[in-house]
Amino acid sequence: MQAKMKSKAFWVRRFVFVSALAFVILVGADLLKGGRIDAAVPSALAWALISASIFTAARYRSARKGLACALCRDTAD
Repeated sequence: MQAKMKSKAFWVRRFVFVSALAFVILVGADLLKGGRIDAAVPSALAWALISASIFTAARYRSARKGLACALCRDTAD
């Protein structure tokens, strides 16, 4: 029996959370390297959105196929 898919709101929340977390990490890393905030923000935002898109799409694809994740038990029940 295949597990029930999560709602669209779940996937949107996951995308927002992952992109926000990635953004903070990337800005912090750039600032620790001595970068300027005005240069760090646009670059970090772009990479955060790209990485969150890939992560969320991969997890969504796995959930649709019913593949369980050994580390994250939130998608396949």
